[in-house]
Amino acid sequence: MSNQAQEFDYIIVGAGSSGCVLAARLSEDPDVSVLVVEAGGTDNNFLFRWPAGFAKMTKGIASWGWSTVPQKHLNDRVLWYTQAKVLGGGSTINAQVYTRGNARDYDAWSDDGCEGWSYREILPYFKRAEGNERFHDDYHGTEGPLGVSASRGALPIADAFIRAAQQFGIPFNPDFNGRNQAGTGFYQLTQRDLKRSSAATAYLHPASQRPNLTVRSEQQVRRIVLERARAIGIETEENGEARLIRARREVLITSGAIGSPRLLMLSGIGPADHLTSVGVDVQHDLPGVGQNLQDHLDLCTLGECSGRYSYDGYDRFPRSALAALQYLLFKSGPVTSSLFETGAFWFTNKDASRPDVQFHFGQGSGIEKGIVAIDKGGVTLNCAYMRPKSRGTVTLASSDPKGPPLIDPNYWAEPQDREASLDGLEIAREILSQPAFEPYLAGEVLPGPDVKTRGNSQAPCPIGLRGFVPSEPCDDLRW
Repeated sequence: MSNQAQEFDYIIVGAGSSGCVLAARLSEDPDVSVLVVEAGGTDNNFLFRWPAGFAKMTKGIASWGWSTVPQKHLNDRVLWYTQAKVLGGGSTINAQVYTRGNARDYDAWSDDGCEGWSYREILPYFKRAEGNERFHDDYHGTEGPLGVSASRGALPIADAFIRAAQQFGIPFNPDFNGRNQAGTGFYQLTQRDLKRSSAATAYLHPASQRPNLTVRSEQQVRRIVLERARAIGIETEENGEARLIRARREVLITSGAIGSPRLLMLSGIGPADHLTSVGVDVQHDLPGVGQNLQDHLDLCTLGECSGRYSYDGYDRFPRSALAALQYLLFKSGPVTSSLFETGAFWFTNKDASRPDVQFHFGQGSGIEKGIVAIDKGGVTLNCAYMRPKSRGTVTLASSDPKGPPLIDPNYWAEPQDREASLDGLEIAREILSQPAFEPYLAGEVLPGPDVKTRGNSQAPCPIGLRGFVPSEPCDDLRW
């Protein structure tokens, strides 16, 4: 390792949403120096700015390219597991849906001992961050750096979804982030002036003009450097040589739910037995690192359109070129759409105190990696059970800092999660069968009309799993 070490007061590892905000806040003090290190590249590509660029994001652009280990409760299926690798992290590649979570979830954390995390206490911070173009009330702010906008690119079939959800029995809700979450309606979007508003554009880029903030992209951190059980810096690789960068005050790890435990374990911080088994020298035996991974599984149903009612086909020339020209000249058309602009929060358990399933209506098919594309054009209705009890792990496959981690969400380990997820899927299928969709849809394609019982859910491709890497294709669909 080179003995010539640079020094900063604070080192932030990972320029995702939290890393960008921390960099902006810490660098407000001109008397401290801040370094942000990001393994991914910059967000200069226009796809990161254009709302519809989301359609390219989950298919490998600005992603680590990781997948789960075989999921034993899903017939050993392997799922694509998108993790952002770019300035702004997930906020640069997501569908721009702005939701805060349910107020009672925050209150439950506070009741469990997380002081300062009640909804009453965190709401001022949400309002401070938010620059909402439409809502200005007790729940929303208008002067914050994060742009929050109403949909501009929703097609008539998106309105049909809202009507269909109401026909099913879900009431209309004009503001999922207001007094009540339950209902169906339009999502608010993290956009400003018809461009994506990511944590990088809202926080990092404005702050990067400060002389005390340094941002380094495409630089992967190999490990956190410890001296007497204290983090004193990070080790990076430059031109094939290990280089130490020292932190005079703190090293802050903001690399996400997967990247943060991965880096800790590569640094020798984690379960001693596991670290020893993969050849990592143990610096601090901390059994909880990489444990208790909590994630929800997205299922989907697909409907085939009876005409050109979705955005399918706009990814192919010449329609793609015309859409781009329309956006550049008039700031209108398909490019203004995030593709998922309407949705709902509802209940699989009628006795639940708050919604436990969320729906996203996609104005197309094959939008996300692993989801089928319908040749004649279609729509996608995702549903996710939001409070799974199953718990998984993040572990190391080896001591190689360039190697992928072993990601095991352990989906459906708890039978309740499977049943609630399939309850949500049944609701999604019911919504797509409502009269409001009759002018637009020819019928359900996935799971398909022949799938009527839950016993069929173990067939090769009965349900849409977001990110599913199929072991064998369905004959009548294009993967």
